[in-house]
Amino acid sequence: MKLLLSISISLCLLSGCGLSNIKMPKLYKVAIQQGNVITQEMVDKLKPGMTRRQVAFVMGEPVLRDPFDDTKWVYLYSIDVPGVFAEKSRVILAFDENNQLTTISGDYAPGGSADATDGNADSATNG
Repeated sequence: MKLLLSISISLCLLSGCGLSNIKMPKLYKVAIQQGNVITQEMVDKLKPGMTRRQVAFVMGEPVLRDPFDDTKWVYLYSIDVPGVFAEKSRVILAFDENNQLTTISGDYAPGGSADATDGNADSATNG
């Protein structure tokens, strides 16, 4: 009984000495990216009157196309690192009947900066 008690006390005293220096391995958290990467530089290159082909060259093909309304292209991007941060952005481009860009709205404005704090910030450029 004395031996068990002395071992228990010794272990309790020794456990406080060295456990703070031991680095426990942590789980690797994978960044999950979805959609088209959208940058302010890409949006700055967009000008009203550009054709769909020119827009696709600058921005890439859109993530979403409405099969019933082909006048709107939606670009979405999200990145999520679990427990660290999450970011979402969107750009909506509208075209007229001549397939020319008329309106740019969403989280990025041409010639401006991204407004990541307000997901409903819309700015439009009409041509």
